[in-house]
Amino acid sequence: MGVGESRVWIEPNPDEETRERVESVSSREDVRKLIHDGVVRKRPASTPSRGRKRLKLLRKRKGRRRGSGKRKGPRIDEKEMWIAKIRAQRKYLKMLRDKKLIDRRTYRRLYLLAKGGTFRSIAHIRTYLKEHKLIKRRI
Repeated sequence: MGVGESRVWIEPNPDEETRERVESVSSREDVRKLIHDGVVRKRPASTPSRGRKRLKLLRKRKGRRRGSGKRKGPRIDEKEMWIAKIRAQRKYLKMLRDKKLIDRRTYRRLYLLAKGGTFRSIAHIRTYLKEHKLIKRRI
């Protein structure tokens, strides 16, 4: 049968004649006959329990297990993207202010515009400065 002892099934309540046959088995041929007659059978292989899978599914329905760590590929969280962008823009504005390319009032106004999400990138800040003639000398 090609299975372990735990998967061998023997008729639990056989009639008197079958019980005697099972008890008096002495050769492989006798066992083959019992298998052929259906007294001894192979139990089906047990499948893995779905209990843990069900719990995971419930958590997913609640909206858990959806973070960036669960995703494949280079998807970045919107908030993380925003943080990276705003930090770069603020750093650029500080550099302009420290090098006296823009005055403090212009810096403050641009800082608040950046905070409001006006600028897509540092390049966008540069074009804004040129269009509005806010820069004191060439960058």
